This record gives sequence, C-alpha cells and structure tokens, in this order.
Amino acid sequence: MQASDIMTRSVISVQPDTELHEVVEILLRHRISGVPVVERGEVLGFVGQGDLLHRYEIGTDTAPHDARTWWRRLVGPDGSSQAYIRSHSRRVRDVMNPDVVKVEEDAPVSRIASIFEARHVRRVVVVQGGCLAGLVTRYDLMRALARASASEPEPQAPADDDQIRARLLQELDGQPWWSDAWSSVFVHGGVVYFAGVARSRADQDAARVAAENIPGVRAVRDQRQVGIEAQPIFL
Repeated sequence: MQASDIMTRSVISVQPDTELHEVVEILLRHRISGVPVVERGEVLGFVGQGDLLHRYEIGTDTAPHDARTWWRRLVGPDGSSQAYIRSHSRRVRDVMNPDVVKVEEDAPVSRIASIFEARHVRRVVVVQGGCLAGLVTRYDLMRALARASASEPEPQAPADDDQIRARLLQELDGQPWWSDAWSSVFVHGGVVYFAGVARSRADQDAARVAAENIPGVRAVRDQRQVGIEAQPIFL
C-alpha cells in the first residue's frame, strides 16, 4: 500500500500572502488543524493551530524577559525580533512553518507510519513532480486500517492440530524473537502449548499473539520458563 492509495486528494491550501484571519476562518469552517502553503504548485510550508498560539490580538504574545546584559544582546541574536514577526504579522509567509515533511505518491505506507512515530508529526505532504498531490494524516491511516479489516476475507481454519502447528511454526520461524532451540510448540484439541524457555514476558506475549491469529486455535498455554540466563533446552 502506497501514499497514493490512502491520501486525501482534495486539499485546502493557502498562499504565502494570504492573511491570517482568512486562515483562521478556513480552519474553523472546515474543522481542520492546518493547511499547506502553496505557491505555483510548490509546497513552501504549513500553517496550523500551533503557529497561531502566540498572537498579540488575544494577548498571548508576551515573551519571557531577556535577562542578558545589553552587550550580550548586542553581539548575539535573542530571537525577540522573530517572535515579534510571528505574533504581529498578518501574512502567512511570516508565520508558517517551512519545515514540511514531504513524500512521493509511491512512498510505502510503512514509511509514512515510521515518519509519524519518529518525527511526532500529524501529517505528511504528498507531492508529484514537486507539486502538491495530497495529504496523509494519522486519520487516513486509521481509515486504511478500517477498510483493510473490513475487506479481509475470513481465513479458513486448518482441518487438524498438525496443520495448526505447521502454520504457526511458519509464522514463528520468521520472527527474530523466536528460537526453536529454546522453545517447542504442541497443539492438542485446538489448544497451543509452548514449552521450553522464553527470554522475556514480551516474547511470550508475541508468541501468544501469533498463535491467536491462527484460525482454529481455541486457547494458548505458555508453560515456558522466563529468563535470559536459563540454558537452552533442546526438545
């Protein structure tokens, strides 16, 4: 699945010279948290609720007093002029955040999810040939998950315990937290039993989840000893 499969294509955007009161009206009218800033198709930045927190109109522009001596303020920037611009300018170009995360239309959804997690952002801009093509938000990921869950066919349950075990081992053998030198799997009457040693409770839970996802499994019983200092058991 790619960005183009889940992105929102109808995107409301503004221009660098758009006045901020127009942006506020757009955000309120459409109940959105921000809009991209676009000029001749190119995304220059993003302006959202967070960029409008410190505004002189509502008295939230007050900055902490700069306690540095006058000569330190003279030789080094204190950021007050930039803060004044952001709190007093009426144009988007002075307030927008130019640090926009962009991906191409063919970007894998897994990469987008990693960007959300690593950079703590709520959205990424999708571009095609450098121009705005759409947006992917966390909400879009949830919609994609809902569609995938609804359209996923119900897997057919294996006919017997041996098939359940074979399918489970196929899943486990591809996982870095699983070792058949430390653990064994048995299935009886649709109940999965794990024996041997698990490195951690998390490894036990991961094995349980893998087993629960196999059609036909009625219950999971993990009887393994937990502890990385235990000696491997060959069964």
